[in-house]
Amino acid sequence: MTTIDSIGEFGLIDRIRTATETPQQPGTIRGIGDDAAVFALNDTEYGLISTDMLLEGIHFDLTYTPLKHLGYKAVAVNVSDIAAMNGLPTQITVSLGLSSRFTVEAVDELYAGIRAACAAYKVDLVGGDTTASRSGLVISVSVLGTVPKDRITYRNTAQPNDVVCVTGDLGAAYLGLQLLEREKQEYLANPDMQPSLSEERAYLMQRQLRPDARTDIVHELRDLDITPTAMIDISDGLSSEILHLCRQSGTGVVLFDENIPIDDQAHLAATEFGISALTAALNGGEDYELLFTVRPQAFEALKNHARITAIGYLTADPAQTILATRAGQQTRLRAQGWGGTGA
Repeated sequence: MTTIDSIGEFGLIDRIRTATETPQQPGTIRGIGDDAAVFALNDTEYGLISTDMLLEGIHFDLTYTPLKHLGYKAVAVNVSDIAAMNGLPTQITVSLGLSSRFTVEAVDELYAGIRAACAAYKVDLVGGDTTASRSGLVISVSVLGTVPKDRITYRNTAQPNDVVCVTGDLGAAYLGLQLLEREKQEYLANPDMQPSLSEERAYLMQRQLRPDARTDIVHELRDLDITPTAMIDISDGLSSEILHLCRQSGTGVVLFDENIPIDDQAHLAATEFGISALTAALNGGEDYELLFTVRPQAFEALKNHARITAIGYLTADPAQTILATRAGQQTRLRAQGWGGTGA
């Protein structure tokens, strides 16, 4: 028998995709293998659908995760998948597995966060399911969205010489998780201790506990009449995501370490934990920023954008996946997503 560990999560997804890749419905445009599935909607738009499941003890820890933040995050991580297709969300469904320790008031708090996210992203909560759980809280969110047919953006359509761009900054969510885990361990050792999380670290914790999907960038790209050649959201770390995009597009990549955007708080926290902020940015995950590629001429309209950074370019050689350092050294990019309690 073949164990799942031997092929990994993405190997398992590929195995499932291969066994189900022939659609039976003419309206199915794109199935497994991208941030969202694509289906025919009307003459001008495609419909989008994506789903994510969050499990207590795997994707979140209720020791330090407020239920309201968790509800917001459960929606945001799904909306991020729609944004990665260059689309905008429209409706969600939410299904919960609840253990007997949860009160009605706790569920109310969780849904307060869900409603806050619905308001922020202008989506409607239209259904779901609830059931009992013997292994803690389970949250499953499905999101529907739309995208104009001429703006749909996949992972497998990048081209050599495209400019590689990211939104926002990277690594902060992982470092926020390290801060929260450290506080948890200190609390377990001394339940009378007071939290030592300073205001200066608020940004890192916000990035971990209450991330925002970048629908704002989707709107701005449309306003500039720019459609990325390929796009993916950064949930598993920059290295993992750029390698997904390159493998599916049949390209290589050169990234420049000095261009990768990292917040000052992330640099300080990385020093405190004795790790490299760059390594956190490459492998930490859960930033839910957008990684996308554009033709060089299209990048001219983005080069001065405050929330978009060019970090490299694509090459024609799929075997060339390089991180170039300021000192002129080159190392091979590797997918080393660190996992943890991240979604």
